Amino acid sequence: MEKPRSYEQFIAQQVDVLKENPECANARYNLGVYLMEQGAYPEAVACFEEAIAASGRMFEAWVNLGYIYFKMGDLEKVVEANNEAVEIEPRYARGWANLGFAYLQLTRTDEAIAALTKAVSLSPEMAQAWSNLVNAYLQGDDVEKAVATGEKLVAFAPDFPLGHNNLAYAYFLREDYAKAVVHADRAGELGFAVHPQFLAELAPHRAK
Repeated sequence: MEKPRSYEQFIAQQVDVLKENPECANARYNLGVYLMEQGAYPEAVACFEEAIAASGRMFEAWVNLGYIYFKMGDLEKVVEANNEAVEIEPRYARGWANLGFAYLQLTRTDEAIAALTKAVSLSPEMAQAWSNLVNAYLQGDDVEKAVATGEKLVAFAPDFPLGHNNLAYAYFLREDYAKAVVHADRAGELGFAVHPQFLAELAPHRAK
């Protein structure tokens, strides 16, 4: 199919495909993605649900549903959607990462750790999942694992500012203040807005 020159043209092309083949799961999925990107969430949800009904292997449609539910503030549905995704495709790291993030927001700490650990095992370069895993360990009061995880993250992603920020906080809780200062400053240098209260707590520990 020729690459569309505009959003409107793409929509028209997908609609034409569906007129010829109403049960085309890919066309409904593609239409859902573009509607989602335009913020037309109810219409996108309908398209993804139709794509799923037409094809039982549409795990990416479930993940996109999870994204929409997150934007709508329904974390329980985020969990449900991403659980469906990883049940269909257990090797899909993004589904595990999204599931872990939702569990983290719901303070279901053990489940968050399990899902995020699965995500980084499948996709070791997924910096955001590593960062959320640091937070999950902190949420579970396991500072040592938070530090170890944060150190792994900044070792392979030294320019990921959130990684430095989260590691700084882990070091702070371990009372390793010198390293906390180093990583908080590095997060700031990389453009991350380190929380002012955290910076204030670090201030007494800076070298004179």
